[in-house]
Order: sequence, then structure tokens, then C-alpha cells
Amino acid sequence: MTEKPESPAPRPQTAAELREARLKAALKANMAKRKAQAKARRAEDASD
Repeated sequence: MTEKPESPAPRPQTAAELREARLKAALKANMAKRKAQAKARRAEDASD
């Protein structure tokens, strides 16, 4: 019952891995922003 919490993945080392990680984070942020915008639009349409 004394399980160790999983350690975070090691940080990327190569330039390609760093670029991929940065693009992944940017994509995730962009998708969250778009999702919030779509939700706001749906709420606005529902209130009309």
C-alpha cells in the first residue's frame, strides 16, 4: 500500500525533443482557448 508516486518524465534533451515539447504545449493551450471560445459562442447563442 505504500506506492511511490510516479516521477515526472525526464526533460527532453535534444533540440528536436525540446521543439516538440514546446509545440505540444502551444497546441494544448491553443485547443483550450478555442474550446473556451466555442463554449462562449454556444452560451451566447442560447441566450438569444
